[in-house]
Amino acid sequence: MTSKIKLLIVDDEAQFRATTKKILDRRGFDTFLAGSGEEAIEQLSVDPDVVVLDIKMPGMDGHETLGKIKEKKPETPVIMLTGHGDMPSAKEALKQGAFDYLSKPCDIDILAAKILEARRRATAPRSSVENTAGDIMIPLEDYTTLTEDHTIHEAIESIKASFYPRIATSRIMETGHRSLLVMDSANRVKGVVAIVDLLENIMPAYLSAPKPSTADSMQYSTMFWTGEFTRAVKKLGTKKLSEIMAPPPETIDAGANLMEAAFAMVSKKERRLVATKNGEPVGVVRDH
Repeated sequence: MTSKIKLLIVDDEAQFRATTKKILDRRGFDTFLAGSGEEAIEQLSVDPDVVVLDIKMPGMDGHETLGKIKEKKPETPVIMLTGHGDMPSAKEALKQGAFDYLSKPCDIDILAAKILEARRRATAPRSSVENTAGDIMIPLEDYTTLTEDHTIHEAIESIKASFYPRIATSRIMETGHRSLLVMDSANRVKGVVAIVDLLENIMPAYLSAPKPSTADSMQYSTMFWTGEFTRAVKKLGTKKLSEIMAPPPETIDAGANLMEAAFAMVSKKERRLVATKNGEPVGVVRDH
């Protein structure tokens, strides 16, 4: 690195502090140490570029320390360290303003990369920081959602309504959604219904039935289909969404970078992803 990044490591384990400092200093960081939350607040006088902060410490724990750091140095990125069994606490730290969290024992290469990323994000102009899934998602409140008990007729009307002109938000690119999310009472995504799902469910059953081996070349005459579409739509309309919905889309953290989102969609053959923040759905990333 061209200029040393001043790093403050806050952890009550002396061996961890000493070993981590030795390795990171060798990699070109300028590392300062604090053995407690109280000592970390005092060490802010060195004006660290990044803080690595353990969540579980005696006395002033990581959450309280993070709060005080954000009061005194709100722009300083803080990476939280947590045990494998303490994920809820780490996610709570994100709500407090932590940059990210890593599990202990953490890989030193990953920690170093995360420190560099935190510093880059803190110093780069906003326009040069790559967008995240959350930057390109359609916010959940702007997406069409219904519950499992709604009928297919209501779903069709809702999808149609999404194409009607309306005031666009700063992050929505078009009005038509071409699908809707099926939610439960706890605001969890239970499934998805797309236009193609509706079309598949109005097809006559005989089209998907196995053909006799002697009729592999059998073709169905469309002359018998007159009126079938209208009848099928009318019959389908009374069904519940729970009867035809597809499984819920894959989820991705709203803070994930765009390559991760692209890889998830390509590798899992998904046309849309549910973006989450702190485990809760907050939007939809789609391919069109």
